[in-house]
Parts: sequence; structure tokens; C-alpha cells
Amino acid sequence: MGETKKQGPTEVDEKGKFIRQKNRFSTTFGSEAGELPVEAGKYRLLWAAVCPWAHRSVIVRSVLGLEDVISLGTASPMRPNIDRVDWEFSLDKNGVDPVLGIKYISEVYLQADAKYEGRPTVPVIVDIAEKKAVNNDYFRLTNHFETAWKPFHKENAPELYPEHLREEIDALSDIIFHEVNNGVYKCGFARSQEAYEEAYDVLFIRLDELEKRLSTHRFLFGDYITDSDVRLYATLVRFDVAYYAAFKTNRNRIVDFPNLWGYLRDLYQTPGFGDTTDFEAIKIHYHLSNHIANDDQKGPNNILPKGPDTSIFNSKHDREALSGKEEKFLIQ
Repeated sequence: MGETKKQGPTEVDEKGKFIRQKNRFSTTFGSEAGELPVEAGKYRLLWAAVCPWAHRSVIVRSVLGLEDVISLGTASPMRPNIDRVDWEFSLDKNGVDPVLGIKYISEVYLQADAKYEGRPTVPVIVDIAEKKAVNNDYFRLTNHFETAWKPFHKENAPELYPEHLREEIDALSDIIFHEVNNGVYKCGFARSQEAYEEAYDVLFIRLDELEKRLSTHRFLFGDYITDSDVRLYATLVRFDVAYYAAFKTNRNRIVDFPNLWGYLRDLYQTPGFGDTTDFEAIKIHYHLSNHIANDDQKGPNNILPKGPDTSIFNSKHDREALSGKEEKFLIQ
């Protein structure tokens, strides 16, 4: 039997620009009426190791010690060969998530809204008892973990979203989202030369500015890792192994930026970052699997690139000299 034809792209405008869909489930966590209750064991976080949006929520979950409070389900890096864009649990026994008993992530979306027609995305927080999606707001999910879930943080958990910096963190994170996190997708999923080149130029102008910023700052806001660093890391760590070739973001690799490269290694070697990074899954997805705007295409000749050498992520970075501190986290 031949491959099933996928649905065509819907997130591209008339000029060929990629326009990411809005999140459907964005109810916040808290104790107020209408908010999602903060309870240990109530929710499961579904992710795919390939996805930068999902990866940052898993990093924060790990750094803050929420692993025993919010369980984790992992989808395959390969998209299923079905008539829609989805994620599947083919890595698990019998091809189903062991806690939710579902085969596809779309099932929790349809359980929450039987008329849901958008792309089922990761990360998504699922109410385990009801098996329904309750929050897929990747933009704010890490902030929820950092604030509403504070009663369940491990002892001496770091402060990733300090109150006195929140306005600045939000402002920088918004720029990083539009120009870097989503910027690489705007390059990779552009359907016109004009849209691609515009996104390409914006991306590298911003990377040049971040390179300069990190020449005098160990991290984006100084001596300690914040939520903004988590967001930038998730894109940078995928850049040379995936985006550079697959998304044609090929002016420079991250290893060609002295400060960004040292900064990336500094973060990679921090618990919660490198140990949640799966380079093999990332390469498989971006080079062999289908995506969302070119969802009926696959990598050139279905060949998985042999490089680059990712062992260099463990090489010495000397970023401590910028702060004079060994610790990377601000502990309240």
C-alpha cells in the first residue's frame, strides 16, 4: 500500500509567510475560579524530544524538580503515515501511551473538544482522569511551572522567573520567539523567496545582536540562568544539527559564533538541559519525517545526515570568567 496523502498546509499566508496557529487551550493554573487546579499526579505532560516548544517545558520541569509531580509521555520523532498531521506513541509498548492508553496525541484534543480541527501540538498538559487536553499554551507553560507550581518545587529550587526581572524577561522572550524560536520556522516553511529571505535576515540580525550581548553577559540577564535562556537554548541546540540544513538557515552555524557557542555549551552542560536533549531524535525528525508546512515532503532521498559531531557540546567553554561564579542559578 502506498503512503497516505497528507492534508495541505494551512499556516501560510498569501505572501508565502508561515503563520503559526494560535493555541486552543490556554487556561492558567492556580486556585482561583476557572483556573486549573495545581495538584500533584493530576496531569501528564506530553512532548516529543524533537520539538523546541515542548523541550523547554521539560527543561523547566527537570530544573525545578517537578518530575514526580507531573508525569511525562514521549511521542515518536517520526510523524505517523496517516491522513492528518499528528504525533504517535510508537516508542511505547503496543504503540500506546502507558498512562493514558492513547495511540495519537490528537485523541486528547478531541476529548477536550470534539470539533477541534487545528494541529494537535506538543507540549500539551493532559488531565489524566479525563484524558483531555487542558493546556497547550507553550508560550506560557514554563511560566506556569515557575509560578503557580512553586509549592511543588524541589528544595532550593532555582528562580528562573524572578519578579524584579519579569517585565524584562517577557520583553526579551517575545523578541526571541518572533525572531529566533519561530524565526527558523519562518525560514524553513516559507513558500516564497521573498518570505524566506525576509525571515532569514531578521533571524541573523537578531543572532548577531545576541552574540554581542553575550560577549559581556554569561547568560542573557547576567550571572544566572532565567526563563529566557531556556527559550533561546531550545532553538540554538537544534540549529547546527537540523535548522542549518533542513530549514536553510545557513549563513552561519552556532559554532561559528564564539559567544553563542560558548553560551550554548554552558547551558548544555547544566543538569536539565543536555540530559533532556536527544540529538538523534532531532535529526530523525527534521531530516526524515514530515513537518507542518511541507507535510507531504521528506528529507532529500530519505537519508539521515551522519554529522555533525555532537560530542563537542561537552568541550570546555570558559564562560565562568564572565561572572566569576560557579553556580548558574539564583536560589531564593
